[in-house]
Amino acid sequence: MLTTTAHPAQGTPAPGGLSPGVRRITLEAVGGIPLSALLSEPADGRPPRATVVALHGGGMSAGYFDGQAHPDVSLLTLGARLGYAVLALDRPGYGASAPHLPTGQHLLEQVATVRSALADAQARHVPGPLFLLAHSFGGKLALALAADASPDDFLGLDISGCGHRPAASVALLGPGARTGLRRLNWGPLGLYPDGTFREAAAVVAPMPDQEIASAQEWSGLSARLLPRVAVPVRFTFAEHEAWWCQSDADLTDLAAQLSAAPRVLVDRLAGAGHNISLGRAARVYHLRALAFLDECLDDGAPSAAR
Repeated sequence: MLTTTAHPAQGTPAPGGLSPGVRRITLEAVGGIPLSALLSEPADGRPPRATVVALHGGGMSAGYFDGQAHPDVSLLTLGARLGYAVLALDRPGYGASAPHLPTGQHLLEQVATVRSALADAQARHVPGPLFLLAHSFGGKLALALAADASPDDFLGLDISGCGHRPAASVALLGPGARTGLRRLNWGPLGLYPDGTFREAAAVVAPMPDQEIASAQEWSGLSARLLPRVAVPVRFTFAEHEAWWCQSDADLTDLAAQLSAAPRVLVDRLAGAGHNISLGRAARVYHLRALAFLDECLDDGAPSAAR
């Protein structure tokens, strides 16, 4: 369900490195709140076909999408090689915004903050259509953004590590609750490249209190938000996903909730745990997500390069 600060490697996180071609930027959101981000763009100088906006889960940061344990893990480098810009945000309450939002923001407050930051990004960095690729709590934010948008605002959504029927108690996210979180957040450790848990120390962050509170309200919020999403949506559930129910009946019902979406796809990914984008299966997942973006572009939406 949610990515939290519990992980196999303990200690104080240190600033992490970036993959070649990835740079740090800061966006301005409503109220003057700064949102830090990572940005990659096609190296040949051509305009990107579209911009992938990557939204991390609870207790992580934008670096989740630029994993350093193996070159194949980074979404930011893969997306740029395939002709896309990739903008990975530190969501409200993380990164540069953390001092301004010490308790974070409720999910619905994050919608307004991120929407204004994306307007700044399009004005200064990444003109062209946006596609949301989101993990865990970031998936909830992507669905909330799309529910509050016109169909022309986003090409589509690709979501991993997020469903609508919890398989584990959200009370585990509360203060002092750590038992079982490693299994929920990671699954079998062999699913991840060597060095993952050493490098992961640089991308974890405390999960803000307001975010924990809104996570506990997701069942009610999802019932209101999902029927209002009017763009194509693709969900991926890892083989070892333990936060969310994913029986055939669960996933059929999840798709049915998205009654306004023109297309809903549900995929299962073998050999993956909750933190898909840091695992050995990351490249497979990212390629499938970008293929879905290609399909959304082929449905008739203009790209920045045309």
